[in-house]
Amino acid sequence: MTPDQYCQEKAVQSGSSFYYSFLYLPPERRRAITALYAFCREVDDVVDECTEASVARVKLAWWRQEVAAIFDAGGNKPSHPVAQALAGVASTFNLTADRLNEIIDGMEMDLDYNRYADFDTLRHYCYHVASVVGLCSAEIFGYRNPKTLEYAQDLGLAFQLTNIIRDVGEDARRDRIYLPQDELARFGVSNEDILQSRETDNFRRLIEFQIDRAESYYANAFAALPEEDRKSQRSGIIMAAIYQALLKEIKADGCHVMRQRISLTPLRKLWIAWKTWMKG
Repeated sequence: MTPDQYCQEKAVQSGSSFYYSFLYLPPERRRAITALYAFCREVDDVVDECTEASVARVKLAWWRQEVAAIFDAGGNKPSHPVAQALAGVASTFNLTADRLNEIIDGMEMDLDYNRYADFDTLRHYCYHVASVVGLCSAEIFGYRNPKTLEYAQDLGLAFQLTNIIRDVGEDARRDRIYLPQDELARFGVSNEDILQSRETDNFRRLIEFQIDRAESYYANAFAALPEEDRKSQRSGIIMAAIYQALLKEIKADGCHVMRQRISLTPLRKLWIAWKTWMKG
């Protein structure tokens, strides 16, 4: 199996909505974004699958060595197939060691925090695990106007806020609560309510508030996207369409995100991707 085939398999097996947004890209850009996505999955899996934080830190430190090897001009080569795939595209698409390490920084935050005091603290986390990915993705998709990077940063944040809303119950079962603590207090929801999956009216109102904020970041992102770069950034727009449809589904379902992980079917994702691509 080649490094590119490994990354492709990683993307398909994840079942992520991101996969559907890659389908219409030219082959070289699709190869690059798939490698970036596989990298994100690998470092995220380190934190999710290691029960010992010390072991996870060692593995993330190893990934930092792999990042260094990707950009090493002295002949030191990465050993992991994902890092090898990234080495083949990094210079072409302006991917940097600093940005890849920022993504690892975000994953490492999950070893230090399982609660977030307020939205400013959460936004810092989201920047590392999602906005930086958005910035890397914008480089891969291509742009002419630097303002597109503002769009990419806000869009990444919107995606992560959507993930947090969708995964409240799943995260709680790992003793993680990403919803800001001061907002729980404002809506009369306790940590114990989240951990015990109590879906009260207060909880529903809290989630509706989170949905409204996520939708505002999608709006901010699209307001910042220059018309001249809209075509090149269509993969991000496709992803946004899928995620916004997911938010609508969660809201229409009554915000029942505690006991189930609401998702769209692969066929619906494919339909949304095709429809959004055709709009241009």
